[in-house]
Amino acid sequence: MDMHELTRELHTKNDTKIVMLVADGLGGLPMTPGGKTELESAKSPNLDQLAARGVQGGSIPVAPGISPGSGPGHLGLFGYDPLKYQIGRGALEATGIGFELQDGDVAIRCNFCTLDADGNISDRRAGRIPSEESAPLAIKLREVSIPGVEIFVEPVKEHRFVVVLRGDGMGGNVRDTDPQATGVPPLDPVADDAASQKTADVAREFLNQSRQLLADQPKANFHTMRGFAEKPNLPSYEDVYGLRAAAIAVYPMYKGLARLVGMDIVGQAQTLDEQVATLKQHWNDYDFFFLHYKYTDSTGEDGNFDAKVARIEDFDAAIPGITSLAPTVLIVTGDHSTPAYLRNHSWHPVPTLLASDCCRQDGLTEFNESSSVRGGLGQFEAKHLMTLALANAGRLGKYGA
Repeated sequence: MDMHELTRELHTKNDTKIVMLVADGLGGLPMTPGGKTELESAKSPNLDQLAARGVQGGSIPVAPGISPGSGPGHLGLFGYDPLKYQIGRGALEATGIGFELQDGDVAIRCNFCTLDADGNISDRRAGRIPSEESAPLAIKLREVSIPGVEIFVEPVKEHRFVVVLRGDGMGGNVRDTDPQATGVPPLDPVADDAASQKTADVAREFLNQSRQLLADQPKANFHTMRGFAEKPNLPSYEDVYGLRAAAIAVYPMYKGLARLVGMDIVGQAQTLDEQVATLKQHWNDYDFFFLHYKYTDSTGEDGNFDAKVARIEDFDAAIPGITSLAPTVLIVTGDHSTPAYLRNHSWHPVPTLLASDCCRQDGLTEFNESSSVRGGLGQFEAKHLMTLALANAGRLGKYGA
């Protein structure tokens, strides 16, 4: 019996409310040995107050030593084993903007980038080009034409856009063309199996044509391709947990993740304050709410320690608006760590806090990396967080006689 079979067997209905508040890339590292992390440096009185009545620990997104992408990181938080359920980033982005993937489609998440005169990448995100500048460029790429393949190009947000390839005989096992570094040229798309060779060939031709179409652009004069993916099929929250679930997110990728596990996407919030307002508006409509906050991750990826500290403090300021609703269970966590020191996702356990009236409090009065190491939850795989949430909400019956 796997965990989802078990939760299907044990879940019970009641009127409790669960809120999962995810600060993307929450975990960090000190910039110098013996220093403080971003979370330890931030003034976070509301998180500390929550810690005093909760229990905390470190969640391991995938497995010890494995640095996860956002897709696997969130799947773990949602209770789906990220080693069993694998979703490419392209499918997440496409689903997040409401694109209905068909069986056989291959979706690709693309990033505009800047190439220098030698053809090397000087900026992997084209200066985080704003949406109003990037959207017309994505639409321009609809001029790409490849015989035998239907091509869809859709703007997403800032430097991101989606390409969906539709045609016979294409698989999704193609390597990214982003080298994850500057000063080097983009990589070629390479198929990892024979079934995906056509996809790699089509992607290569798409890149050839788009390079010509973007050649005169000062910033976004090329793009990389990441997360080649076919349409996934996951069991829903209603099915495995008996929960009416809602997602309140700003970025399309996270809306896509939520939609793929059967959550309703509610509201059009663009700020954390608007997300909390949306939560209040829909409070009586759902059992479970997922709120996603992006900026702890993007500042970490930029290597901007002080900016990440400031974004954590913004995040902390939103806590009272949520606790005023008196959720039965409130979880604060991240999908992975993104230390400014590393400028990237990392393998470090993520500080995770669970507060409920029936949790076994661990006596800690701060919430950060140092306290989570000493917390009552210990270190645990993120895929078990949902069963902890259900149990604290009284939504799991007894197993066995």
